[in-house]
Amino acid sequence: MKKTSQEESKTWKCSVCGYIYKGNEPPEECPQCSSSSKEYSELKEKQKLGYDGKKFDVLLINGSSHRAHNTGVLTDLAEKTLKSKGVSFRRFNLNELDIQHCWCCYSMRDSACTYPCRNQLDDAPALQEMIVDSKAVIIASPINWNNMSARLKDFLDRLTCLQNLYLLKKEGLTTGKVIGILVNGHEDGGMKTAMDIFIYFQQMGFVLAPFGFMYRTHGAQYNAKTDNDFFKDDEKLKNEVEGIVSNVIETMNLDLETKLKDRIVPVSE
Repeated sequence: MKKTSQEESKTWKCSVCGYIYKGNEPPEECPQCSSSSKEYSELKEKQKLGYDGKKFDVLLINGSSHRAHNTGVLTDLAEKTLKSKGVSFRRFNLNELDIQHCWCCYSMRDSACTYPCRNQLDDAPALQEMIVDSKAVIIASPINWNNMSARLKDFLDRLTCLQNLYLLKKEGLTTGKVIGILVNGHEDGGMKTAMDIFIYFQQMGFVLAPFGFMYRTHGAQYNAKTDNDFFKDDEKLKNEVEGIVSNVIETMNLDLETKLKDRIVPVSE
């Protein structure tokens, strides 16, 4: 039966590449970047991300360009574990947010890099506030050419304003918080990606939970199209993600942020 003009009036946007599609349902595959229909959302006026000030335990970040693909599997598993353990959390998929490049104010002069961040034009300031108010952060990242995604790096670059507090001899707002890192990819680069992410948080005084990061790759000998089914069905991946999240929770419950207050010497570059 022919669709009515009303049925065809919906407008969809791919969260990966920004392609605009008109129709009753999004396309099964994005004609521009080949992402699945799960990456499409109905196009509506976007509101700037805000933070309501209600404290919670864990900030969960999906740092992939694909919110519903391989890294989404890790993030979903982490979310499931947090829920099962009754831990308060907030989850964000970076490809749904507006995170601009860092302005690199620090390169002008030390004191130009401030918290709150000078760039209040996008969604990064709300995430910065949540990092300050939460007790732990869990980052899920793909391996993009032996490194994290460009989206995730842009977000981490925007945390410079928090790291710079130590360099300005001001009170740090993140010392003793806990970090856990989840990485997946097609082939090499898992350990490097995890360490590259960790360095950002180490420079902000975060503590890596014991056995605090994991990575899982499928292998270059397989077609990348088969990766998603592999990750969804892999028991080792499920067990390790649950283990990382549990380790983050146990470390977080030690309340190191309070116990170490005024006892830690910031050494930050």
